[in-house]
Amino acid sequence: MSQITKRALETSLKNLLLQKPLNKITISDIANDCGINRMTFYYHFKDIYDLIEWICNEETARAINGKKTYETWQQGFLQTFQMVLDNKPFISNVYHSISKEKIEDYFYAITFDLLIGVVEEKAAGMSVTESDKKFIANFYNFAFVGLLMDWIKKDMREDPQLIIDQVSTLIHGDVSRALNRYQFNRSNQITQND
Repeated sequence: MSQITKRALETSLKNLLLQKPLNKITISDIANDCGINRMTFYYHFKDIYDLIEWICNEETARAINGKKTYETWQQGFLQTFQMVLDNKPFISNVYHSISKEKIEDYFYAITFDLLIGVVEEKAAGMSVTESDKKFIANFYNFAFVGLLMDWIKKDMREDPQLIIDQVSTLIHGDVSRALNRYQFNRSNQITQND
């Protein structure tokens, strides 16, 4: 029942965003549109931004849906772009209504999960620290989210497939090379300390 109510709140917020900007929508508006009372809203979410974060997380998780390997990361990112495009009124309104940093945070959290999966897969059997793997994943995460945010800012006009193809060409093999460099640097440090 909890998921059904959350989905109903999501639908209500998205419907309301087609009619007015986010800063003009209240929790009462959402509750009334959904046919529930305000306290039911607060049972599930602390405020509208919490609902937005949940929506972004749910939509992006569905878009990525297990595409967390080296062979499938491009599909995961392409599906993320497609999810944003499919939810254009919602994303555009949220992008223009709340701080850019807040929406970036939503995407950083979700796409990091995809990227760390790719890095972990490529690091199998290598001697690379967890902090180095996280650094590599974060590096690519910032690049990807930056491209995504720029695309949103430019009203999502460019074909997402072209963006993904360019990223793929640019970074082909770079995750493995980075991991090898970190492993090599670590080996040299250990040898120098002996």
